[in-house]
Amino acid sequence: MNNINIAFLLTIIAGLSTLIGTLPIFLKLKHENNIICASLAFASGVMLCVSITDLIPESLTMLKHNLSAFITIILSFLFTIIGIIFSSLISKNIPETTNNNLYKVGIISMLAIIIHNVPEGIATFISTTKSINLGLSLTLAIAIHNIPEGISISVPIYYATKSKFKAFSYTLVSALSEPLGALLTYLFLSPFINDNILGLLFSLIAGIMIQISLTELLPTSLKYNQSKITRNFFIIGIIFMLIKVVF
Repeated sequence: MNNINIAFLLTIIAGLSTLIGTLPIFLKLKHENNIICASLAFASGVMLCVSITDLIPESLTMLKHNLSAFITIILSFLFTIIGIIFSSLISKNIPETTNNNLYKVGIISMLAIIIHNVPEGIATFISTTKSINLGLSLTLAIAIHNIPEGISISVPIYYATKSKFKAFSYTLVSALSEPLGALLTYLFLSPFINDNILGLLFSLIAGIMIQISLTELLPTSLKYNQSKITRNFFIIGIIFMLIKVVF
């Protein structure tokens, strides 16, 4: 099996790991509101931590290869702000529904994770074609943080619609965006992808995920009036991702 085939395989594995996040909707669990509250808070902590400890540092690392330190910081900050504004505009244009706005939260999370997964697929594909060991490490890291991202889509969609099919399908769409990034790279994008482009994309994605974490997932979790559960699972989400960073 050559590196290109392995690169496609690893991006598929990384993307489909998102579906592990649908497991809560298939388990018969009591205390529905507590599950929603905890899941949203956990996903919020993960998204915030991924943005601050992973995406932004990765953006800075890529941009500084070809740019001065000052320009690197300015561009990373600017595209993070653009990401926040872009995500806010999407949020404002999705109509609110019943069930504490859970459906809206799920849709916004799905859109954000699609935007997030495409460049991740690009990065995984390119890295694996250069070094299989590097590709394996990147795949493992992505797979770990894709699981709670799957939770952030499937749980609110399921409890808003009571449809396991919709929750699973929406999560699957976001999962497939990772190998889509690999396919687009293989067919069209390879000549145009460079460190600067990926660096700007990662800052943009960080802004999107920060906005969703702090203005969608966390506030929706707090609406269930279980502040202790929200606080604890938000912290657990951060710790979960910090462990990944350390190891």
